[in-house]
This record gives sequence, C-alpha cells and structure tokens, in this order.
Amino acid sequence: MSPSARTRISRPLLLTAAGLGTALMVRHATRPAPTAPELRAAALHLLGAVLPSGRAFEVRLWDGTVIPATRPSRATLTLNSNQTLSRMLKLPVDVALGEAYLRGDFEIEGDIGTIAGIADDFDAAFSAAQAPGLLGAVATLRRASGPAAAPVTASLEGEQHSRERDQQAVQYHYDVSNDFYKLWLDRRMVYSCAYFPTGTETLDEAQAAKLEYICRKLRLKAGEHLLDIGCGWGGLAIYAAQHYGVRVHGVTLSEAQLAEGQARVKAAGLEHLVTLELRDYRDVLGAGEAQYDKISSIGMAEHVGRKNMPTYFRTAYAALRPGGLMLNHAISDGIGQARVPMWLQSGNFSRKYVFPDGELLPVWETLKHASEALFEIRDVENLREHYARTLSHWSGNLETHRAEALTALGEQRFRLWRIYLGATSYYFQKGHLSIFQSLLAKPDEERQASVPLSRGDLYS
Repeated sequence: MSPSARTRISRPLLLTAAGLGTALMVRHATRPAPTAPELRAAALHLLGAVLPSGRAFEVRLWDGTVIPATRPSRATLTLNSNQTLSRMLKLPVDVALGEAYLRGDFEIEGDIGTIAGIADDFDAAFSAAQAPGLLGAVATLRRASGPAAAPVTASLEGEQHSRERDQQAVQYHYDVSNDFYKLWLDRRMVYSCAYFPTGTETLDEAQAAKLEYICRKLRLKAGEHLLDIGCGWGGLAIYAAQHYGVRVHGVTLSEAQLAEGQARVKAAGLEHLVTLELRDYRDVLGAGEAQYDKISSIGMAEHVGRKNMPTYFRTAYAALRPGGLMLNHAISDGIGQARVPMWLQSGNFSRKYVFPDGELLPVWETLKHASEALFEIRDVENLREHYARTLSHWSGNLETHRAEALTALGEQRFRLWRIYLGATSYYFQKGHLSIFQSLLAKPDEERQASVPLSRGDLYS
C-alpha cells in the first residue's frame, strides 16, 4: 500500500489543495489581521482535523484553551503564540516542527516520545469537501504569522566526508563541553548504547556490561593490540586494558574528548598500555603493515558516510592481522513511520542540527561493504531495545540537571539536546531506528578465525 493510500488522501488532491491554498492566501493578503477569536477558531478547526484520534497528550493554545487527550495523558504540547501553527505548517514537516521547538514556538511538558509518536498515530481522513475549510484555517493563521529566525546550526566547509569536514562535523557535536556530557552520561562517559542483560541495571552497570560484552565478542586476550576507532573519552580503551591486559590505540577527531580521555588514562595509571590520539580513521595504518589483533568501532560508523564505507572497511581490514576480529557497532535505519507520506518528512532534522553529515545505512548495506572488503561476517545482533533504555536514562539525567545544562549550552542548544534524546528514545522503542553489533573476521591463511563454535562464552 502506498503512503498516500495509507493516509487516505491522494497526492493529486493535496496538490490541488495546495493550489487552492495559494489562491486563498493571495485573496486574503490585503485583509486586516485576524482577530483573536478568528485565530482561536482556525487553530481549533485545523487541529481537530489533523490530531490523532487516539492521543496520550493534550494541546494548550496560547490563550489557555485546552484540547484534551483522548487517552491517559503523558504530555502537554503548549503553543506559545498564535504564530506557532503557521510556522509548523511547512515542508518538510519534521524539520519545520524541530525548528519551531528550537525557537521556543512551543513547549513540551512530560514525555517527549508521546509527542514524537504523532506520525505513528496519524489517522486523519480528509475529503475534497473539507479542503476549503482547512485551507481557509491555514490562510487565517498565516495572516498572523511574522518572520521566523532560523535556528543556529553547524557551518561546515569543504567536500562532504573529507578529512577536514569530518573533523568539523565531529567537533560540532562532541566538543560542546566535557562538563555538559558528564551531567547525563555514566561515570565512564560512554556515549553509545548500553547493555541491560536483565533490564534492572543502572546506567553505570549497563555501560560496564556493554564494555564487557564488547571485549567478550572480540575474544580479547592479554598482550593483544586493540585499535579503537572513535575512542570517545576512552571508556572502552581503559576497560579493555584494565580487565583484559591488552594494549589499546584509540583515535578520535574530537580535541575535547582526547584531552579528557588522556587525563583519564593517566589517572588510571595505564599510560603504558593505552595511547589515545587525534587521528582520522583513514590514517591508522602508519607504515602500511597490519598491526592490530582486534578492532572496535563503537558508534563511529554513522559519521563515515555512504561514499566512504568501502574505504572505512578496506582500511580496517588492512590494519588487522590475519585471524583477527572487528566489532562494528552502528545505528541503522529501521521501520518507517508509515502513516505519514514520506514526501512530507525529510528525515534531515538530525543531519542538520544534531549530527551534521551523519548517514545511517541499512544493516544489509553496511554488511555488503564489509563483505566486499573481504571481511567474513560471523555474528550480527540488534540491540535497539537496549538503546531505547539508554536514551531514556540519558534524557532523564538531562532533565535532572536542566539548570546546569542551560548554563552550559544556552536555551536553544539545550532544547536541541532535549528533543534529540527524548524523541530518539521513542524511535528506538518503536523500531524506527535500530543498532547492530556486527562481528567481522579476517580469516588467516588457513581460512580460520578466532571464533568459538557457540556464543556460550559471551554469557558465562
């Protein structure tokens, strides 16, 4: 079934309606500004038509009028002015909604995921007879709309996914402030999906469990040399050295992460085992000889980009000794929000404001690139429920430290992180995003890899 059929409104009808809307706005352009009662009536008419019939949130207009939830309420969406709706009614809708929130056009109290689920619950059934009334409401609201300032975003220079531009993108996201990340991450500052084997773990316990899980999947042994691509603040490098006695070479493009990570390595007394440096993954070969027994890449591949995936895996393969293993841990796209036509939403809000130039590949495509680089795929695991829990912890911690975060980031940047963490938790919970750990092997001359016959050793 096509997206248009699922929403029970055809593209031709919408295109005709768009033309009618333009005509209505031209006709009303010279009319005086709408009165407060007219704006309220237009908003109620429009929202009554487009809000999901089953919703666990209420909507509060700028004048205090409340449209109640139809299920037990978990959130309130407050429109801060009579200009808010008109600013939200732009294409692509996801970017328009996100930018309206960053500007402070509306507020969300309670569970952000409940609001993020509007696209899943969308069940409006439009007809041609409704179009004039709905478009008239839109035109009335737009007559009251003033100019809207564009939120501040990353300003990147150079060719996409070049070394220079990749470093700019990474530093935009990760060099915000180490103290800011400490407000809501675990004590090791592990900024990737935690692992909740029983579901009762604290965030600290779950991140320790994840680091242990990675080390077990890589079957680390004392004396081995581990390359950690995108080492962050050094959490995995320090854990692997402490608990498995391996030497670790970690690389990152974030100067802030590097400084914090090196300080943590020194505090742990592991300078003889752990080396962290500012280096691009494309430059890890050094003299050009394979020198690592194992490779980990945890939450870094999302920054590589589709066009550089072949280079990413070929570089890792060349750096790995025969018989070695690589664990690639990366977010993937998932099940689409099928009730809303895809042409209404771009999916680019995150790429524009959160992770500039970030690209999420479907897992099959990632594995295809790995296979073409001659890796043998030994195991693949989807941990999306674990990431939903992780993000819920992070979001809760951010809310707890709201005052400190506002001081560190300012209002607009804080709002970006709040909506990003809260909404993304929902997207993992519902499967719109997934995260996969893929264990890859570089077989030796005898086509052997150091992987046991069962996964039993992972859970013993």
